[in-house]
Amino acid sequence: MTKKRVLIVDDEADIRELLAMTLIQMDLEVIEAETLSEAIEALNKGAYAFCLTDMKLPDGSGMDLISLIQNKYPNMPVAMITAYGNTEIAVEALKLGAFDFVTKPIELPRLRNMVEAALALSSQTPKVLSKSAGKLTGDSPVMDKLRQQVSRVARSQAPIFIHGESGSGKEIVARNIHYSGPKAEGPFIPVNCGAIPSELMESEFFGHTKGSFTGAHQDKKGLFQSANGGTLFLDEVADLPLSMQVKLLRGIQEKAIRPLGSENEIAVDIRILSASHKDLNTEIAEGNFREDLYYRINVIELEVPPLRDRQADILQLADLFLAKFANDFNTAPVKLSSEAQDTLQHYPFPGNVRELENTLERAFTLCDGELIEAADLQLKARKISNVKGNDFVENSVVDSNYTEITALSNRQIANITDQSGHSLNGQSIDDYLATIEKTLLEKALEECRWNKTAAAEKLGITFRQLRYKLKKLNID
Repeated sequence: MTKKRVLIVDDEADIRELLAMTLIQMDLEVIEAETLSEAIEALNKGAYAFCLTDMKLPDGSGMDLISLIQNKYPNMPVAMITAYGNTEIAVEALKLGAFDFVTKPIELPRLRNMVEAALALSSQTPKVLSKSAGKLTGDSPVMDKLRQQVSRVARSQAPIFIHGESGSGKEIVARNIHYSGPKAEGPFIPVNCGAIPSELMESEFFGHTKGSFTGAHQDKKGLFQSANGGTLFLDEVADLPLSMQVKLLRGIQEKAIRPLGSENEIAVDIRILSASHKDLNTEIAEGNFREDLYYRINVIELEVPPLRDRQADILQLADLFLAKFANDFNTAPVKLSSEAQDTLQHYPFPGNVRELENTLERAFTLCDGELIEAADLQLKARKISNVKGNDFVENSVVDSNYTEITALSNRQIANITDQSGHSLNGQSIDDYLATIEKTLLEKALEECRWNKTAAAEKLGITFRQLRYKLKKLNID
């Protein structure tokens, strides 16, 4: 079998020798170049699976070589060697299209991991995305542009920041980047940074050793270790407290973490993707986000368009969701009437694709027959509220068994009591209503001796609605 050939470009003979010896041990054919002109001449003579170049060359810059490779050999990964602490240069190289970078003094295990990932990418053949990735659905120009961007950035190791409104599909974009890249065989670990209690954050991200704090009964891997060899997706990264941002920055820069209670650092090989619906520049100006972390995670930024900017995709998404619901609940397919289609296409969807899916899921269960009418969508009854602080907005209309809920504060929810006088005790309103609904369904089924047709009639809902609710609430 012909060995893969790699190009090393560095004007220091001892560095070239170290790199060459390491790569030869990986069963690679190594070609060395001392200058930019020698590198260009070598590239013109043959094909290479990978290139590793120093930043400073006698007759030019490694940046010039990266630009040339991106223009003439876009499928060949190229990595940059930079001086220790020169993060700005490394970031610029990644923006130009570099696959990754290593710093001097070169750590050989880190070098080997990077080269293996680059070679896997250079030999990668087009493949069908994992079902875990989800599909970037839509033929609108903005979605075509987004898919092209995802395909391009997936080939590098550069940290990506994904910006977009809530519900627009930021995690699906992150999954597509991961499953299209060299770490596709590794784990994809998503974490909602705003959902972790501040006192548990360090343990969640970096892990802990047994006995490191009260309640630490055994060693625990953190998210960084769980994502080793794959991708760590930091969703709503702007919600991290400043104290955690400092520790996160160090872990990303050093590619190593120290679990709580441990004296030893653990090297990790991960790609960082992050996302937020907030404007990080505004967060920096207001003192809520560290500028140095911003530049480390935002090497390349992708903008996910809101649904109102891709209205041509709404009906395609609707067909996808309705087919999914019918398959999940083993029921007959349901279609949209022309009036319902028109209503969807003229609604702004402040909750974006997530709101569209929730709207259709509700209409799927409430409609009579196999046709969703405009009234089944209940979009005209929806209210959009801007609530700050501890308040939250639930932009959904509860089905016909309950009163519409548009906006309740946490304090209001805590005071809600059911007919028996029991309070929610911190339950979310969704969980509270689900508990009531499950009780009603089980009571009706028992009274009808588990005859589902009779129970549906007793409750005043369709048989399809009943089957949907039974599956959703795990009632067997």
